[in-house]
Amino acid sequence: MTILVTGAAGFIGSNFVLDWLNQSKEDVVSLDLLTYAGNLENLSSLSQNSNHHFIQGSIGDRNLVSELLKKYQVGAIVNFAAESHVDRSIHESKDFIETNIVGTYNLLESARSYWNDLDKNLKQDFRFLHVSSDEVYGSLNLTDPPSNESDPYKPNSPYSASKAASDHLVRAWFQTYKLPVLTVNSANNYGPFQFPEKLIPLSILNALNDKPLPIYADGQQVRDWLYVKDHCSAIREILINGQIGETYNVGGRHEKTNLEVVETLCAILDELKPKSNGKSYVDQITFVKDRLGHDKRYAIDASKLERELDWRAQETFETGLRKTVLWYLDHEAWMDHVVSGEYQEWVKKQYS
Repeated sequence: MTILVTGAAGFIGSNFVLDWLNQSKEDVVSLDLLTYAGNLENLSSLSQNSNHHFIQGSIGDRNLVSELLKKYQVGAIVNFAAESHVDRSIHESKDFIETNIVGTYNLLESARSYWNDLDKNLKQDFRFLHVSSDEVYGSLNLTDPPSNESDPYKPNSPYSASKAASDHLVRAWFQTYKLPVLTVNSANNYGPFQFPEKLIPLSILNALNDKPLPIYADGQQVRDWLYVKDHCSAIREILINGQIGETYNVGGRHEKTNLEVVETLCAILDELKPKSNGKSYVDQITFVKDRLGHDKRYAIDASKLERELDWRAQETFETGLRKTVLWYLDHEAWMDHVVSGEYQEWVKKQYS
């Protein structure tokens, strides 16, 4: 089947496209608007791959999406397209409403119109898979059980509220129109190609440039961490074998405080790229003012996915983080290309 991947030049989207084409000769149509976090360089290794078709454009452009669905006879849509950074949503929420809510609505309507016109067999096989976040469940106390698929939504940031709204739209299009949808809510992803506004790539970049490693407040916020290629394998399994209309949580079962994450990263850098002065990168850790409405803990219960589809994360946090650090050390040119003047202004604004 030909799949349409939206947000395909972003962090998770590009990893998914690369993994899919590494395992399949089926066509992939990659759609991305190429905003600041969308980087066509992420897909450069596919430039000579005849099974890959890149189109720059928005999920909100119904004419474009409809044309792509018909032209390539798409059998599934995997929707990664989203504004995804909580800090940016706090400063400017409009883009999050436009992309995550209105954009998802337009994509659903394009998909529904296309799906309605398919013949019976193709209609039965079509899938719309929507990728969301654990943040829709809201903050947990340290003693609370991890969030599962039946927990109520309690988003606390403009970002998580916009993703919660998009999840509700996807559910409604299944309940009302019977569009064959699947929803994935995942833990914090990390790995290759992640834009350095998020904790791990930001810390790697700053460590290598002898800059402070900023950590909000006391660094005791807890997140469940999932290596991006494990997330991709879960999405592939859900797309092929998931039950229509269901939601699946994808987690790594690796809860860490932000401080633990950065300290572990520093230890790996101390080993792989030791400083000439013999000091540890941990000396660069700097605690900064907490962000507004900072959730204390996210954790994902992935037992439904493990039980029903026999999926398991293959990487521990330590093995996944080591692979991530090695990737960034081997791709310093990629880092240099994405770190623009606008990015530097953002970091200064956010962490000063």
